[in-house]
Amino acid sequence: MNITGKARLTAVAIIGALALAACGSDSGSGSSSSASGSGNANCVTGSIKASGSSAQKNAMAEWINAYQTNCSGATIDYQANGSGAGIKDFINKQTAFAGSDSALKDQDKTDADARCSTGPAIDIPMVGGAIVMAYNVSGVAKLILTPDVIAGIYNNTITKWNDPKIAAVNPGVTLPDATIAAFHRSDSSGTTDNFTKFLGTVSASSWTYPHAKDWPAAIKGGQGAKGSDGVASAVKSTANSIGYMELSFAQDAKLSTAWVDNGGGAIEATSQNAASTIASATVTGTGNDLALKIDYTTKTGYPIVLVTYEITCEKGLDAALVPLTKSFLTYTAGDEAQGKLTNLGYVAITGDLLTKVRTAVSSIS
Repeated sequence: MNITGKARLTAVAIIGALALAACGSDSGSGSSSSASGSGNANCVTGSIKASGSSAQKNAMAEWINAYQTNCSGATIDYQANGSGAGIKDFINKQTAFAGSDSALKDQDKTDADARCSTGPAIDIPMVGGAIVMAYNVSGVAKLILTPDVIAGIYNNTITKWNDPKIAAVNPGVTLPDATIAAFHRSDSSGTTDNFTKFLGTVSASSWTYPHAKDWPAAIKGGQGAKGSDGVASAVKSTANSIGYMELSFAQDAKLSTAWVDNGGGAIEATSQNAASTIASATVTGTGNDLALKIDYTTKTGYPIVLVTYEITCEKGLDAALVPLTKSFLTYTAGDEAQGKLTNLGYVAITGDLLTKVRTAVSSIS
């Protein structure tokens, strides 16, 4: 559903009321007061900074507002500067945790572990989402795309909306003889990493570039925009355009989103359809590191998805940052906070994975 400004304020008010129980006292202890496994936490005073994923920006805004409203003396500053920048900020000890739409790997993992010193940095899945193909094409109420068509649009082999390959999967739809304006992320982005990983997995013959947080430099066409909100704004203001972004931002901008046919029929880009794909993800990390592997080849769920991780130290986080970091992440993993994600255009973490998330958060020290 689309969330208007008024509805978003209502959602914040509801979250705030529900969070009152989650933030029961200004103890500053950061201890869990969970009853019946809800993951709720006591309030803690102090301040922390965090940065990273712009995909989870809207979720973080709701959660921070709720926590701070009901936990006097707590300040949480989250800057949605992109997954790559968020990881760098964490490694450089600028933040208590990073938000990233891709799990730590390679040198980033080594450097993050070094920052934590006495324990590993861990990836904690907290927000799921659909990466949608939002478009602005007059008169096209429903658009179906396949992985090969999406790859063609983004590698510049499909440049017109009435290209026969697009027309073939949209029978009866009048497509304009207009040049496609394709927008991608200009900043280092976990959304880009997941999007290019999807293309490389299911359209390997059409997409020959490695997946990465940075848009492939070899592709000279297309236009860059910063952040998920920047891509949404660019598509909104540009006729005959298309761009990839997390569903929440397409909803906020009231953009149309394409259905994706991954070989089993066209599937609408909804939180519910993305949830089944995320639910089938497998944990590839060890211990409390909950890095996931997503099956982008699914034919039963919406296939282009991401999971945003909160990255922090299992052990070795600066002592002054531990209480509030642990308390806030305990709140975000709670029933009330997770229960609000769908209406905001996200996918909640559920089931056995959510249990593991709560265990991982409880290990922070």
